[in-house]
Amino acid sequence: MAESAHPAQRAKITPLTYPSSETATGTTADPGRTRGRLILIALFVLFFGSAFGAGMLRLSGWMPAGLKNHGELLQPPADLRELTLSLADGRPYDWNPTTRTWRILAAPPQACGTDCTRLLAELDKVWRLFGHNADKVEVLWLGALPAGAPALPEVRQLREDPALRAALPRSDDPAGTPVYVIDPNGFVVLRFPPHADPAGLRTDVARLLKLK
Repeated sequence: MAESAHPAQRAKITPLTYPSSETATGTTADPGRTRGRLILIALFVLFFGSAFGAGMLRLSGWMPAGLKNHGELLQPPADLRELTLSLADGRPYDWNPTTRTWRILAAPPQACGTDCTRLLAELDKVWRLFGHNADKVEVLWLGALPAGAPALPEVRQLREDPALRAALPRSDDPAGTPVYVIDPNGFVVLRFPPHADPAGLRTDVARLLKLK
């Protein structure tokens, strides 16, 4: 009787796809787009590469906790680069990929109340725990801040923008406010559901900060 293939050999990993607006005709490669592809490949390896080497464990549904990502890896990632965003004071907000800044974005509903107050405090704590890497992370808040919210150095308040809200996967979650992680090029790569453990957000972003 023929010996069946080892489970690890049957495991198939689908490569990440990257949104592209290029035509099929020969165009010059966009350095930012190329770097974005490399980031997404690194994301895949960072979160799933270990599972490739341990196919049997992965297929059985078990993986060491330290190797799991806590947020949902979005495939394909949402492309926000073409959106024209503004800060609350009217100044334009640019992605500026050369700064290599990662963003944590909260998109709360208009009537958020105490849930938003708690979420803002949690995001502030997460940002502070990055320590010397905190200058590589911004917290973006879409729409009005909670009443009486303190001024926080890392928070950039964005004007309410229907196009941005529509571009965020499942932003109108009835359970509350989802949180997103955006790479330096303007691609939304991770989504955290409402009321997610902020420790998981910190762990995932800390991994991403290791990418160059």
